[in-house]
Amino acid sequence: MATALTSENVHDAWSALREEVRTAVLLTMRHGRPFGSHVPHVFGSDWTRAYLHLSRLAFHTQHLLADPRLSLFISEPDGPETNPLALRRINLQGEAAVLSPDAPSYAAIKDRYLKRFPQAEMMFGFGDFALWELRFENAHFVLGFGQAFVSTADTPARWVHQQVERGALGKG
Repeated sequence: MATALTSENVHDAWSALREEVRTAVLLTMRHGRPFGSHVPHVFGSDWTRAYLHLSRLAFHTQHLLADPRLSLFISEPDGPETNPLALRRINLQGEAAVLSPDAPSYAAIKDRYLKRFPQAEMMFGFGDFALWELRFENAHFVLGFGQAFVSTADTPARWVHQQVERGALGKG
């Protein structure tokens, strides 16, 4: 039964997805509508922080400069043997800000990013590129049919089944 999964089980599934999938769809706001871009990413210690290396010339960066609200969507790859509706996937909502090179965490984040994407090293020398920190408030993680979980930045290790959360908050 889906509700039998513990927060630890869900966290382990999230950690596996985070390691397996290196790119995501970044959704920014363009003229009041969602605009999707394919982006490589790295995460902080949990799902509440992710980091992107973005060019100021890209539409998504221009959108973030005008409106920092965003969503990041990550899904395991589809394949001919899989049911696309049962793919593990997470949708994260929050805001973005440029991470200053003077920030105490900048060097460690840059190093983590380059370990995952060594081909990006040259772009760190380009003046129009910057590291962005995505600060997420909410997460919706689907592990398959009937296995949808939510979490908040206040308690990122606590995953609650979507039906339990809806019932507790009186939402339909």
